[in-house]
Amino acid sequence: TEGRSFDVQEIDGASNRGVEEIRNLRDAVRYPPVKCAYKVYIIDEVHMLTKEAFNALLKTLEEPPPHVKFLLATTDPQKLPVTVLSRCLQFNLKRLPVALIVERMRTICGAENIAVDHAALLRIARAASGSMRDALSLLDQAVAFGGGALRDAEVAEMLGSMDPRHIHELLQCLADRDAAAMLGHIKALQELVPDFESVLDDLAVAAHRAALLPRDG
Repeated sequence: TEGRSFDVQEIDGASNRGVEEIRNLRDAVRYPPVKCAYKVYIIDEVHMLTKEAFNALLKTLEEPPPHVKFLLATTDPQKLPVTVLSRCLQFNLKRLPVALIVERMRTICGAENIAVDHAALLRIARAASGSMRDALSLLDQAVAFGGGALRDAEVAEMLGSMDPRHIHELLQCLADRDAAAMLGHIKALQELVPDFESVLDDLAVAAHRAALLPRDG
């Protein structure tokens, strides 16, 4: 947990992607752990290894020493050879819910005595798309942008978020099937230089909320 165990080694697959690095790894796994029950090798972004490196690692994955565990982490599992995937247990990590990210950021801000708006935390959590790491990075940027405080208007400006009024107007155009008015609103939005990907995300969220509203009768 503290990152100081000699028996847990983290390897960056992007920087150690060749055959020679894998050969060194194969030599190292023969030695038993110093203190823990197992030696654990975490290969981050393992899909960055070369084909030759995967071939060199395959035998060790097939018949690892009993005291060794491998954790292969990747954001692109499609790039892993089938021969490697077939010898691994696969765990797909789910995106964290927005509420959990908000609560974690609130705890951090409380510990650091940072004044926060709940709406600002909610905006950052949604922008993080389920990643706590991205949320904390955005939180750090937002606090610096706001001069030590977290205010929704400043977070929206930093993220390129759109005023909800514009989102409602676009949705109304969709509901009215008024293409001319829709194009007019989009042209007006261009002058604000928004992040259109964020605008589409906001539209999707608003449409989803509307779909969940109870209907009369």
